[in-house]
Amino acid sequence: MSSPDAAEPFDKDRPFPARLVENRLLNKPGSAKETRHLVVSLRGSGLQYKAGDSIGVFPTNRPSEVAELLERLGATGGEPVSPAALKLPAPIPLREALAERLALAKPTRRVLETLAAKATDAGEKARLAALLAPEAKDALAAWLEAREFVDLLAEFPSARLAAQEFVDQLRKLMPRLYSIASSPRVAPDDVHLTVAIVRYSTNGRDRVGVCSTFLSDRAAPGTTPVPVFVSHSHFGPPANGAADCIMVGPGTGIAPFRAFVQERAAAGATGRNWLLFGDQRRGTDFLYEDEWQECLARGQLTRLDTAFSRDQAAKIYVQDRLRENAAELWAWLKGGAFFYVCGDAKRMAKDVDAALHAIVATQGGMTSEQAADYVKQLKKDRRYQRDVY
Repeated sequence: MSSPDAAEPFDKDRPFPARLVENRLLNKPGSAKETRHLVVSLRGSGLQYKAGDSIGVFPTNRPSEVAELLERLGATGGEPVSPAALKLPAPIPLREALAERLALAKPTRRVLETLAAKATDAGEKARLAALLAPEAKDALAAWLEAREFVDLLAEFPSARLAAQEFVDQLRKLMPRLYSIASSPRVAPDDVHLTVAIVRYSTNGRDRVGVCSTFLSDRAAPGTTPVPVFVSHSHFGPPANGAADCIMVGPGTGIAPFRAFVQERAAAGATGRNWLLFGDQRRGTDFLYEDEWQECLARGQLTRLDTAFSRDQAAKIYVQDRLRENAAELWAWLKGGAFFYVCGDAKRMAKDVDAALHAIVATQGGMTSEQAADYVKQLKKDRRYQRDVY
């Protein structure tokens, strides 16, 4: 990524070539997870952030995957290409397009149609025709879900695609957003991140999260440029330092609340802070445990409730802790507390939202409709905020 002129601000279109200055594993030995504390230096960028903002990171793809794609395409990597998804003013080398500009995952039906038109082997043509049959729509979706573009070139080698034909099938490699886990009052020249490193297998191949492993494996601390920009958010701690905060952040959802607590402590906020954190096991997955214990000792945290789902036979989650403490939660809300949720949108955030509605109805003596109206008003007043993904 080229650097802009000094007079121009760094943003999504002109990311700052930052440097990774710390890469530390947060989980202890024996954990089923790999969660890392990463520190990215913004020194010299002029970029500013606030608690609640996110950082956007432009990753690069794995060199091994790029090399295999070039081999299967029969290409050197120097071929000039103008991928349709990029709308470039001039061609770039194929290797650069595959390494830095294009997403190599999530193939679509369209690429199979292109391969079907090119395949010369009878068996491959039959397989492609079966996959593309109208009645195979659901099966095709599952089949594609388990594959990346390199798999398709490996499984249908008789379908020879020119470099330009291939890159026209690919989407643009998009930046990933990560909640910032630090306050600018504490770390004005750095952003701290709490990143779950994604590694898994499908179709007999090891897969990775492109950006999480770029940060953990490929961005050498102090040397490899990490192109970044600040994504400003309306998610943030109360402007009124006397207001109380209830923060629900399991897993990497803890990130912005580390920033919130740092911010409120540094600003001398007098409002109480209640943190609810959950993960798999206390012994291996209690992210920032020492820091939270220090915050409790200093009075920067009023209350810390944890839910470790696999430490007992029956799984316990943050929404269960909310229900167990329904009366106190209701008392905080009645007193004007702000309620925040960060993390998984598909399950956790929905379950927490359902628990909140039920608690408001039960503790407030309301009907479900009245409770829904109360929660809507919390949102309208910016007292119920979510940063979910």
